[in-house]
Amino acid sequence: MLTLGRYRITAVQDGTFALDGGALFGIVPRALWERQMAPDALNRVRLAARCLLAADDAGRRRILVGAGMGDDWDARSREHHAIDRSGGGIDAGLARLGLTRADVTDVILTHLHLDHARGATRRRPDGTLELAFANATHHLQRRHWQWALAPSDRDARCFRPDEFELLEHSGRLHLVEGEVELLPDLQIIVSEGHTVAQHLPRFHGGGTHLTCCGDVIPTRAHIRAPWAMACDLLPLTALDEKKMLLAQALEDDGILFLEHDPEVAACRLREEEGHPAFREAVEL
Repeated sequence: MLTLGRYRITAVQDGTFALDGGALFGIVPRALWERQMAPDALNRVRLAARCLLAADDAGRRRILVGAGMGDDWDARSREHHAIDRSGGGIDAGLARLGLTRADVTDVILTHLHLDHARGATRRRPDGTLELAFANATHHLQRRHWQWALAPSDRDARCFRPDEFELLEHSGRLHLVEGEVELLPDLQIIVSEGHTVAQHLPRFHGGGTHLTCCGDVIPTRAHIRAPWAMACDLLPLTALDEKKMLLAQALEDDGILFLEHDPEVAACRLREEEGHPAFREAVEL
């Protein structure tokens, strides 16, 4: 656990899954990326589905960044993505902290891609959907919400609009307009490269910060500026946004929270030959 200003921050892992290496690294040749993240026989790379929990020192807020993948996947999808939630998912992670889903006051959804947000709902025994965090306000950029309801042909498979109706009518959805201070010492940064209006929470304290990087920097390997996912909607915009996050982390000795790195939840950077590079893991 990390204490940063008014917040106590820890990583909560929902499980692991696998993604095609070409989708994860785009134009980077396999001969380069496989040295960093070895693929399996199907060219898939193992990734974490990791969330972040931040509790304020007043005990009023327990903020979950990301909702995880959830368990509403059919057998074919589980096999295709090698989904593994055998560790108990978010429930087990919260239990280790003495918490349950009912204790979560806020869920910050960086974006609504399946690996980040499908866990916001779950199936009851009768097959109907319910909110997985029934007492939480769910924060999301308005423009991203609008995009996810009517995505392009290119990214339509990343969303499940039929699952959004419950959240829309729950009274628990807070649509954010642009970059704001969402809560004390909690800033929202808007990113446009990976998807429309992805928002990235940044926690401030002690003259430094921790940024939840979403899919702008999903793993340690993606700290290299040109290494980007093939599914980025605006690759050059994503590149510029990544450079900005890296420069800010170097300037403040900031921490990057990595939602998909299979081994490292967070890290600090150093400069190597004029470029940002991984320095050390940060325990959360």
